[in-house]
Amino acid sequence: MIRLDDEAARLDAFPVARNTIFMAHAGVTVLPRAVADAVVGYTRRSSEQHQEFGSVLHDIAESRAVAARFIGAQPEEIALLGPTSLGLSLFAGGLTWRAGDEILCHRDDYPANVYPWIDLRRLGVEVRYLEPEEPGAITPELVRAALSPRTRLVALASCHYLTGYRIDVDAIGSLLRERGVLFSVDGIQSVGAFPLSVRHVDFLSADAHKWMLGPMAAGIVYVRREHFSRLRPILLGAWNVASPDFIAQDEIHLPDTAIRYEPGALNAAGIFGMRAALELIGGYGIDAVAARLLELKGQLVSALHPLGFRFYGPVEGPNASGITTFDHPAASMAALFRRLEENGIAVSLRHNRQRREFIRVSPHFYNTPAEIDRVVAVLREGLA
Repeated sequence: MIRLDDEAARLDAFPVARNTIFMAHAGVTVLPRAVADAVVGYTRRSSEQHQEFGSVLHDIAESRAVAARFIGAQPEEIALLGPTSLGLSLFAGGLTWRAGDEILCHRDDYPANVYPWIDLRRLGVEVRYLEPEEPGAITPELVRAALSPRTRLVALASCHYLTGYRIDVDAIGSLLRERGVLFSVDGIQSVGAFPLSVRHVDFLSADAHKWMLGPMAAGIVYVRREHFSRLRPILLGAWNVASPDFIAQDEIHLPDTAIRYEPGALNAAGIFGMRAALELIGGYGIDAVAARLLELKGQLVSALHPLGFRFYGPVEGPNASGITTFDHPAASMAALFRRLEENGIAVSLRHNRQRREFIRVSPHFYNTPAEIDRVVAVLREGLA
């Protein structure tokens, strides 16, 4: 386990912290040393022998098991695919739809969890938008009230990318399962930051490049085993279709695992990096990570509130997350964003549908209270 009270050890494990206060994990993360070492190690060995050297396939199987344990799934229910949009497109494109079927989703989710669903309108599927009072604030009650006899699937993000609202996945999934409605989850803003179980989830996709602290284009795609027969692969190749001695057959036979959704060569370097990242987070403990994120959030909110900053999304309670988004009535967020950048602080500048500017701060467990203090100090100076 990484000791965050040992600054030398922290800087060694997270080299970015030597020169940058990195608080943009809801965007694209930087890689911890252990993750970079895993990627480089595989790549270096692949320069000395072929890329599927001795232990690679075994290590990929172990990576699948690590990913499964992280979300409470079985290894055979995990496909090692990224980015998140690939998994979401698989769910939308791999099910058989009938004209008049209904999907519920959220128009203000990240586009990757909107476009695959609205594309199904060309097949006669009706897509209805859930309309919470604030982006992402989707409650079980809101979902229940929106269901109709024609609803086949509900597609939601576990945590909203802008407001940081974290939905009750278990409660929503449970009520949908009782009604025989499928539940698809975009988990990229939760996996690695907060505990997330797929106990009541049918499909989940999450790339490693945010809170998992992993490489881009390596991810976890979960398909509940009972749905293998109804979710057909949308990409086919020699890896997921039986091809003895690499000879094409006259019929398609798929494995009885989620490998059926992996058509060809995998991103082994990315997968090994993702495994190292999950093991790093698991070593610290996902509950401890979540608690740390909420502590840092509380510190940030308490310091910014007296300065007149306005928060977009929950700042406390069961729906709060590691994302803190805010603006100020008397300041340009773009100008404050540039000021933070100039001071070696990485955050995100984002907009809502009304084109209102926000700064989004998303620290991870290795960030420190002193770094939060520095962020606040630079923002305070920017208001002067």
